[in-house]
Amino acid sequence: MIQTLPPPPPAIEAPAPDRSEATTGDLRVAAALTDAQVHVDSGFQGASIVLYGAVFNPTDDPADVVVVVRGPEAPVRLVRKTRNMGVWLNSRPVLFEGAPGFYMTASTRPLSDIADFGQLRRLGVGVDHLRIDAPEESRTVTRYGVRDVVVSRLGEDYLDWRRAVIRLKEAAQLYATAPEGVQFVDRGLFRAEVDLPTVAPTGKYYAEVWLFQGGEPRSVSNLTLTVEKVGLERDIYEFAHRRPWLYGVLCVILAALTGYGASRIFSRRS
Repeated sequence: MIQTLPPPPPAIEAPAPDRSEATTGDLRVAAALTDAQVHVDSGFQGASIVLYGAVFNPTDDPADVVVVVRGPEAPVRLVRKTRNMGVWLNSRPVLFEGAPGFYMTASTRPLSDIADFGQLRRLGVGVDHLRIDAPEESRTVTRYGVRDVVVSRLGEDYLDWRRAVIRLKEAAQLYATAPEGVQFVDRGLFRAEVDLPTVAPTGKYYAEVWLFQGGEPRSVSNLTLTVEKVGLERDIYEFAHRRPWLYGVLCVILAALTGYGASRIFSRRS
């Protein structure tokens, strides 16, 4: 006896997922970091953090992504070798207060192809447009018949000093530019790597993910990254900053004891 099977149930089509108005109507960018905290200890050899995100573009016009990461500001002290009467001497030191300790830009294309000079300068995007304040020391001069004109004591040499700051930071791998550092891995999905060197300063880092279209900034996403010392290194660091005089005295005592112990050991061997 052959038993007939019942007919299969009718196929039910699942409704398409709803898309929010923000996704379908607004041109915007969203981003995140794989690690929002970096711990620095005695074995720290640098870190590589992936920044990823998505571009919601309801139009057919292409868009570019620019990533800017700024580290905590730290003073930079510079001197210049000058020759006086045949002797090379250090010039009066110049102290820049507003230089980021870390600065990185990554983009889908070279910045000059994404936006014009004015836009990049206004936003402070790119090493060439990085805001580094000149020393506050100033003097008053008379220019074109106008008295008491305030100018920096660096004068026209300010740009040379500023370039020197950038060169030193780039040599220490603290300033970096990646013209094609942002890559689209799928339609609307992108990624970029933030490489922190061994000498990266500790503190708060701020990341800006800009979305450009037609040479204009259309959207921005802001992120925060924390680089902090952990373990014994953190305890010593905090102790040195909270009690600098006591820390200095202990360092001198430790150095004296170390020298005395070494002299005793070598005297016995001889």
